Amino acid sequence: MMTTTSSAFLRRLTRRTLVLAGTAAIALSASLALGSAARAADKVKVGVFPVSSALPYFVALERGYFKEQNIDAEMVKLMGAPPIVQGMLTGDLDAGANLVTVDGMNADTKKDGLVYYMSLYGQNKFAQMEQFVAKPGLDAKTVKDFKGKTLKIMSAPGAGNMAMARAVLGAVGMKEGTDYTLTELAMNLHVDAMKAGTFDAGYTLEPNGTVMNKTGAAHTVEAGVVSKYIIGRENAYAFMAGGAITGKFMKERPEVARRFSAAWRKALKDIEQDPTTRELLKGNTFTPADLVMTIPLPRMLMIDQLSAQDKKDFQKVIDFTTESGVLKQKVDTAKYLVVLDKKAAS
Repeated sequence: MMTTTSSAFLRRLTRRTLVLAGTAAIALSASLALGSAARAADKVKVGVFPVSSALPYFVALERGYFKEQNIDAEMVKLMGAPPIVQGMLTGDLDAGANLVTVDGMNADTKKDGLVYYMSLYGQNKFAQMEQFVAKPGLDAKTVKDFKGKTLKIMSAPGAGNMAMARAVLGAVGMKEGTDYTLTELAMNLHVDAMKAGTFDAGYTLEPNGTVMNKTGAAHTVEAGVVSKYIIGRENAYAFMAGGAITGKFMKERPEVARRFSAAWRKALKDIEQDPTTRELLKGNTFTPADLVMTIPLPRMLMIDQLSAQDKKDFQKVIDFTTESGVLKQKVDTAKYLVVLDKKAAS
């Protein structure tokens, strides 16, 4: 039979056990909270120009490759290269999904080390992206057929695109102000501008070229014009855009940059091997849903996947922009090409 003394002892013991258990629970909760905070995903702000070359971002996001690398990727949708460069300059962006390379290199001449490329996207007539289009009724089968006509021409935005448009027109003997006028126009306005007859021709990018051809707003005169007229070989890849990161991001958060690059690599591999990745163009870019499986895409490569010839061709394009006055000084492009995820690359 339990005595009064033993009953009191048991009550004190029970109370003490409960207090200790409560204290342990609080300590465990605090420990878990600290562990959760330590594992919080690293925020990376990415400038995205919503054309087809932005696909790697959406693949890495939707297929969980950013999450796999403990990265919280935040998209900042921007219309062209200039605002992406500006966001990098102000520190509001860590990366760009598809930054035009001429604009990136131009930025590096003004602030050395602002922009680096972890991947490049090659385009030509077989991996179609940039192209000249003409309005219905304008008889032109090549850019040379523009000569002899006085044309109002629109261009994709940014110094790089404007420079390439002028360069190709100059290569066939046309002079700005005499043979044509060139107007920079936001990409989301291209199709409607051609439908309305505002311009005679245009230097545009995918998916706009395919949409224009399908709807009858315009027809493609020549695609892959940078490879043909600037590099001098139709089968060469003109690396006109790529996945870029800031020097600040690389310097201040090298491990996060490495993981970001690793996620990007997996996305590029999927795009190369799995056609269903194209479904992610729906709703995320200007690409109409009925065209996602047939629209041309550039060839997307991580920097260590470039051949020696690829690097020479890239340098040639950038050298040309220097010679034409777009870049104010010569740029050694190799300095701004980086391989961050060395484990993934090996």
